[in-house]
Amino acid sequence: MALFTSINTSGSGLSAEQLRMDVISNNIANVNSTRTVAGGPYRRQKAVFMAKEPQFIIDLGPFVRAPVWRIGQGVRAVGIDTDDSPLRKEYQPTHPDADKDGYVLLPNVNIVVEMTDMIEATRAYEANVTAMRSAKQMMMKSLEIGR
Repeated sequence: MALFTSINTSGSGLSAEQLRMDVISNNIANVNSTRTVAGGPYRRQKAVFMAKEPQFIIDLGPFVRAPVWRIGQGVRAVGIDTDDSPLRKEYQPTHPDADKDGYVLLPNVNIVVEMTDMIEATRAYEANVTAMRSAKQMMMKSLEIGR
């Protein structure tokens, strides 16, 4: 139903930003993890999104020439990628994971970057909530007009 397209689009944005915040939270939680199940230190992860396929609408009757409108359908998660940037190396000779020279490989997670990304994701989430509320209010007003 075309009436709920804007709400569905905002809903997909809400889901995407929630996933993004979950991935960022995982990165922050593992900022000092020097061992993982796969071996070696934790590597930063990032969520990857892609636009959903647009919908084509040409339903204005047989005698009306109309342009093809592309209506966005929101966003979908494609996956979670691992950041291959270099790991941090710190001198900590007493650490159990230190090499023979006393250096420890630490995750490539930067707290400042993660917090900035978290603020950005939170703002995007709030924008989607606002868009959803506006669409709901417009629907309610249109129902009041019909009375």
